[in-house]
Amino acid sequence: MTDTPLTVAGRTFNSRLIIGTGKYASYAQNAEAARAAGAEMVTVALRRVNLSNPDEDRLQDHVSPKEFTYLPNTAGCFTAEEAVRTLRLAREAGGWDLVKLEVLSDQKTLYPDMEETLSAAKDLIADGFEVMVYCSDDPVYARKLEDVGCAAIMPLGSLIGSGLGIQNPLNIRLIVEQSRVPVIVDAGVGTASDAAQAMELGCDGVLMNTAIAEAKDPIRMATAMKHAVIAGREAYLAGRMGRKRYADPSSPLAGLI
Repeated sequence: MTDTPLTVAGRTFNSRLIIGTGKYASYAQNAEAARAAGAEMVTVALRRVNLSNPDEDRLQDHVSPKEFTYLPNTAGCFTAEEAVRTLRLAREAGGWDLVKLEVLSDQKTLYPDMEETLSAAKDLIADGFEVMVYCSDDPVYARKLEDVGCAAIMPLGSLIGSGLGIQNPLNIRLIVEQSRVPVIVDAGVGTASDAAQAMELGCDGVLMNTAIAEAKDPIRMATAMKHAVIAGREAYLAGRMGRKRYADPSSPLAGLI
C-alpha cells in the first residue's frame, strides 16, 4: 500500500499526531512538546486557554499560529447550543472555520452526548464550519456524523484523560472501514503503544493531551509518541501476518542434514 498525507477539509498535514494545549507546566513546555512530537496541529480549548489577555502569558506567544494550525474546540460544553455559540465567537475572534466539536454528557465521564453532538454538527456545518467531531466509538453515530458533512470522525479510545488506551478496537476498526473521511482516535491514549495500536487499526491520526502533558518527562514522551504514530502507520500499510493457532517454524523442517 502506498501512503498519502493526512488531509482534512482540504488541508494537508505531514504529521498524523495532534496534541492539546492543556495541563502543561507552562506554555513554553507545551511548545517544546509540540515540536518534539512533530505536530502541525494543536487543539485549543477556547474556554480555558488565554488567547486575548496581554497581561498574562498567552498561548500564541509560545505556540505560534504561524507555526501550528490551531484547532479550536468546545471543551467544557454540555449542550449543542453552548458549543455552537462558542465556535461562532471563536470565528469572530480568530477567523477559524476548521474546528473540533465536542459536546459532553457529564462531568464524571466526559463521555460525548451523541444526540447533542449530532445537533450541533448540523448547525455548524450549515453555518460554514469544517467540523472535526469527538464522538463515541459507535459506528452508527459515526456514520450519521459523516453523512451530515463532518470533515473528520474522532472516536474515543477510552475516557478523556484516563490513559486506559483503546478499549474497543473492534468498533474503531468498523468505523475506519466504513468512513470516507479521516478517522482520528481522540481521548484515552496513555502511552506510545496505545498510539501505535490506533494507527495499526487503520486510523488516519491520533489526538492526545494528557498522555504527554502528565508524563514525568513530557518532551521525551512527545518524541516517543511521534515515533509510535509513524511505526503504527507503517505497520498498517505493511499488512501484518495472519494469526495462527499453532507454531510455524521460521526455518523449514524438511531437507536438513
